[in-house]
Amino acid sequence: MSAHKTILAFLLLFSSLGLLSAKDGGKGEAGNLPKVLIIGDSISLGYTPALVRMLKGKAVVVHCRGNAGPTIRGIKEINKYIGGKKWDVIYFNWGLWDMYGWSYHKQDISPKAYGERLETLVSKLEKTGAKLIWATTTPPCPKPEKTMLGKFKKKVVITSKTEKEYLDAAAKVMKKHHVEVNDLRAAILPKMKGFSLAPDNVHFNKKGYEFLAEKTAEAIEKALEKK
Repeated sequence: MSAHKTILAFLLLFSSLGLLSAKDGGKGEAGNLPKVLIIGDSISLGYTPALVRMLKGKAVVVHCRGNAGPTIRGIKEINKYIGGKKWDVIYFNWGLWDMYGWSYHKQDISPKAYGERLETLVSKLEKTGAKLIWATTTPPCPKPEKTMLGKFKKKVVITSKTEKEYLDAAAKVMKKHHVEVNDLRAAILPKMKGFSLAPDNVHFNKKGYEFLAEKTAEAIEKALEKK
């Protein structure tokens, strides 16, 4: 197994045990802390362990079970992600899977369809009463993304024009619903050379995930202060 696959396997295991940070079932200190749900793909799975550490004693942080993938998967699984629980903050993103079309290339993954599905998802999340924070999608890589080529068998490069179409579609939905935006893309873009795993990989090294966790923790703490 490659090093990359080993890392992803660990992250998926962490996610499958998602409620570990709230394992006391509402008893003791954790039961009195704000509850934060993270919804996202492998990027969020990468920074969630550091985020849990950074917010220890301030909030109970739980990642949705598994990889939230594209908005297509989100529509099917959103009720499971929310889980009928009371969340103080829901911090979420869908983007890279929609841009690349991994495993979903035969379905409508256009920016227009992406925006329409985000509209449905945000409307659903609003009903939870939680404070919503949208994390802008981290940059696609400049070369064909290698981690999914074995399954997808198609070399895809996301142009800056295409990326902007998806970013604009998401921004339009968040503006309409007055969802707070944490611009992870803008924060990490100047640091990609030191934080990216490779030019053909959308994932990050340890320092990159620590950085993303820091920016995420800052946004969540500000949201909790407002609540």
